[in-house]
Formats: sequence, structure tokens, C-alpha cells
Amino acid sequence: MNPGLDRRAFLRTSAVAGGALLIPAALAGTAAAAAVPQFAHGVASGDSLPDNVLLWTRVTPTPDSTPGSGAGPDVELRWEVATDSSFANVVQSGATTTGPSRDHTVKVEAGGLAAATTYFYRFLLDGVASATGRTRTAPATNADVSKLRLGLVSCSNWQAGYFAAYRQLAARTDLDGVLHVGDYLYEYPVGGFGARGVTIRPHEPATEMVALADYRKRHAQYKTDPDLQSLHAKQPWFITWDDHESANDAWSGGAENHQPATEGDWGVRKAAARQAYFEWMPVRQGAGGEIYRRFRWGKLAELSLLDLRSYRSKQTTPSSGDPNDPNRTLTGDAQMEWLKSGLSGTDATWKLVGNSVMITPISLGGVTALFAEAIGELLGLPLGGVAANADAWDGYTADRLELLGHLKDNKVKNTVFLTGDIHTSWGADIPLDRSSYWWNGNSVATEFVTPSVTSDNIDDLLNIPARTGSVAAEVAMYAKNWHVKYIELDSHGYSVVDVNPQRVQTDWYFLDDRLNANSGVKHAKSLATAAGTQKVKPVSSPVA
Repeated sequence: MNPGLDRRAFLRTSAVAGGALLIPAALAGTAAAAAVPQFAHGVASGDSLPDNVLLWTRVTPTPDSTPGSGAGPDVELRWEVATDSSFANVVQSGATTTGPSRDHTVKVEAGGLAAATTYFYRFLLDGVASATGRTRTAPATNADVSKLRLGLVSCSNWQAGYFAAYRQLAARTDLDGVLHVGDYLYEYPVGGFGARGVTIRPHEPATEMVALADYRKRHAQYKTDPDLQSLHAKQPWFITWDDHESANDAWSGGAENHQPATEGDWGVRKAAARQAYFEWMPVRQGAGGEIYRRFRWGKLAELSLLDLRSYRSKQTTPSSGDPNDPNRTLTGDAQMEWLKSGLSGTDATWKLVGNSVMITPISLGGVTALFAEAIGELLGLPLGGVAANADAWDGYTADRLELLGHLKDNKVKNTVFLTGDIHTSWGADIPLDRSSYWWNGNSVATEFVTPSVTSDNIDDLLNIPARTGSVAAEVAMYAKNWHVKYIELDSHGYSVVDVNPQRVQTDWYFLDDRLNANSGVKHAKSLATAAGTQKVKPVSSPVA
């Protein structure tokens, strides 16, 4: 790879399932005219509270009411929540109106529910019912809870394969929810960032997402995937965004994949991306429009979901900027204070952080140039002492030091970062100072990084066989990063995070083939951090 190749060019060149409605891929982003009204994009729930769950669907009341069209009438839907899948015992119900102003999507806060309870829900329009969804409320705030088990996913690129990882998670009956830490969808046009340069499933629209209608159509296409629909219908989701929900390497004032001269004002594009996202996702929006938010699972755990795109300073480049500049920020001041006060102010045993970009410091010293450049492109690391696409916490070291120093100074234990973004698998202790970890072994938190659902990783970017050259790169990184306990650079899949009062365990599961919609999966690795230790250790087997 040429040293001057930028990240965008590098990435670009290198039935019914569980009650969710399936429509053919040819109809992705549209609704079949033959069935009106229809709920072609499934149902979803998310952001569970002890007495409240957010419910979502999208309705197509007329043949011309297609996503992004702005066409079709306003309609009133009913919604029902019951304790049984036959809806013999409906405990909450109501009516809501939607129309073209919100792309015929629906979000309902179903309140008045009992804590720690499984419910079933559906929507109805003119007597036609949606698929039935299953969801669950959180335990009471002060409840003694013995476990929390979440599926952990990231980087689900339609063009790079099939969402078999979602199908595998949907088949499990032991989850309390799904945590998606960003890149739920991708903005690229057809031919942009597929699987080793090959487009497996073409994006709709065929052009890059820029305008509001583009973002709406792309969200609609992803919501037609049968495995995605199935997992949404079976579990409540907790979701935050990363960059591809708007544009690659987004920051507060722009993005690497945004050219004002040809794509207009960034503020207009960012607003369009945000509007479509909040229309199409089962996600709560704060009073000030913020997406960072917090959830509690009894006394066992609190989950803080971060927004590491909306407030950040521009990434440094080889020719400008200093990753150590204290005036640069990743979180923004308000979110940093919210995060610090939440981590030190809670009485929950475990402090989980839904973190879209890697916080563990990494050195690529000793890694051959070809692999160092490829890994650096995914990690957003400073290379050779100069920031090259420094897109992760490594590019914003003042913010990282402030946060980790807060944990140390306030003796905050049991903070676990759950991360995606980099398409590879990692488990690590997080030292306050990486350079001294080799002799004192001190760490203030731990991090588990899940692989991509489909997006290219190291063997894909370099177009080499899996588990060949990447293995040598992993060995070299272990030698320079004693705090890193697990690295796997080649596989796609998901993780399962199991929390109990004694430890947090993460199990990695790798797909046999992301290009096969029916791919099998195998358990690859298990790591755990015991309460009070801030250390990651291997575990012999996955959770039962």
C-alpha cells in the first residue's frame, strides 16, 4: 500500500425469521405494492427501563409511501403490549400518528410496565397486525440482580456480506439484550467498501448517502434484512453511533468522507443523518438532542453509552495537529463531566461503557510496515510519533488521561469498556501509563473489543489468506503491548458479554464465512475480569 494512501481510499480499494417479516432483497428500501398496509421493516424495541420500553416500527400505508419518498398520508396506528404472545392479556395499549414528515416511522414509549418482565408487543393499522416483538424491562433500580447477558456487535456493512452474526444471536434464548456500539449501517455508494473490493449486496440508493432521503432509504434497506429483523424482534437493543451513520471519520465540523465543494454544507448533511437515525432507530434522544445516555440493571451494572462523533475535534494528520494537545477533545466537556460523574457516583458493581472507538493505548513498534499501516488504518493510531488518521482515543490523549486519571483518583473499580469500530478482536488491561505497565502492571479499567459483523479486517484489507501473515503481526504487538491479552485480526462475528457480581466475561464467536447467509459459527476465545482487579484473564470455556 502506498504510504500516502488516505483511509477512505484504503478501505475502498483494499420468510419470516423469529416473527420478523422478510421481503426480497430486490425490494430493499421499498414496500411491495401488493400488500397495503404492511410492516415491511419489522419491529424493534430498545432502551429498556424498569417501567418503560421504547417500541419501533415503520408502516407503508399506500404503495407510494416508500422510504425517503415524502409521499403518502398521515395514519393512526394502535400498539399493544401483552404478557403473552397471543395478546390474550394486554397490559398497555394506545394510539399514535405517523406520516411522511417522519418517513412513516413510529416510536412509542410504552410505560407503566413491571420491572424485570418479558413482554410481547405489536402494531396495528386498519386491522392488519405487524410482526410480534418480544422485549424485556430492566430490573428495579435497587434490585439484587445475579446476571446480565448482552450480545455485543459492531460494524455491520451490507455490501461486505450477510448478517449471519445477527441470526446466530437471535437463536440464543439466554440474552437480556443486544449492545450495538456503532456503524450499524454504512454511507458508501455501490462499489464503495465491499468485501475485499467486491460488492456482495449493492447498497440502495446506489449513490453515497448525503441528503435526508438517502439516509432514510439506506436505513430502510438495512431493516429489510431478515436476520436483522429477527434479532430486533427478539431482544431489546442498546445502541450508539459511530462515524458511518453519517460519514467516515466524522468530527464535529466535518468528515473525511465529506467534500463541501460537491456535497454541500456539513451541518446540513449531519442534520439529515441525525434526523433519519432518530426516525429509524429504537433510540431515545435527550432534551438537548444528545444520544449519550445511561441505563441501570439493578445493583449489578450501569451502562453508559457514549457519543464520540458529535463533539470531537478534528483528527490530527501527519502534517498537522498534536494528539497530546490539551485543547483537543474527543468527548466534549459536557459529556466528559457526565461520564466521570456517572462512573464515580454510581453504587452499581460494574460500570460498563458502550464505547465506539478503542481506548486502550497501542504501540505498533516492531510490526512490519505493511501490517502497521493496515492496522493503523483500522485503529486510527499515531504512527511513527505523528498522528495518521488518529481516530481513536489514542488521537485524543488529554481526554483519555483525564478520564483514566479520574478513575484512579476516585478509586473507581470495575469499569469495563465494550468497544467496536476496528473490525478486529481485542481484550486488554487499560493502564494509566502504558510505558510503565511492563514493570508495575497497574491498570485502571479493562476493555473488550468485538469484531465486525461483516466489514473488512486485516487479512481482507491486505488480500491475504486468513491466519497467515496476520499472526506474525499479532505476535509483534503482544511483544510491545504487555497490557493487551488478546488480539485476533482476521475474523468476523460477535461477542457475548456475561456480567455477574464476581466478574465480567466476554466470549468471542467467529463466523465460518461472512459471505454465506447461513454461515455457522464457532467459539474462539473467552476472557474475564474479576471484580476489583482491573485485569483481564483467559477463561477455559464460554458461558453456558
